[in-house]
Amino acid sequence: MNNKKLLMMMEIAIFAAVGIILDKLTFSLWPQGGSISFVMVPIVIMAFRWGTVAGLVTGLLIGLMNALFGGYILTPLQGFIDYFFAFTAVGLAGLLRPLVLHAKTAGERALYMTIGTIFGGLVRYFAHALAGYVFFSEYAGDQNVLVYTIVYNGSYMVPAIILTALVVSLLLSKAPKLLQPKK
Repeated sequence: MNNKKLLMMMEIAIFAAVGIILDKLTFSLWPQGGSISFVMVPIVIMAFRWGTVAGLVTGLLIGLMNALFGGYILTPLQGFIDYFFAFTAVGLAGLLRPLVLHAKTAGERALYMTIGTIFGGLVRYFAHALAGYVFFSEYAGDQNVLVYTIVYNGSYMVPAIILTALVVSLLLSKAPKLLQPKK
């Protein structure tokens, strides 16, 4: 195994551990789950630093550890959607990595990082909304279940996406060398 691949795997493990710690430092909104945290920051940084695959793997590890360390799982499918798929999907931010790396200005780079972060975050939001619609409809009461799950999950996911985009853009704009893995 070459040194670059080993370094990437070590960083994935470290960033996944940081993600779990950041996920425990949350602002909880609702008793049924959902909180605002910086858990997506390490996933997105890995996606921009090493590429989409590294971001996906980091997200998968964070989702796995979240499920193991206190996840609320009703059925295997709900657990898969809410933990494994949702957190893994955040790594899709890395799809914009080529645009970030070839940006001509810091502002352009920040724009692409923000778009990538929003994309990965929205896919996670969609996953949680889907799980809410299918598995947690009883919490909607007399309300339209689809509207309820979109609003409920949006109440914590939209602020989390915005905060993640701000932190990642500021961090990587001020320290652009973080985008370049060591060789």
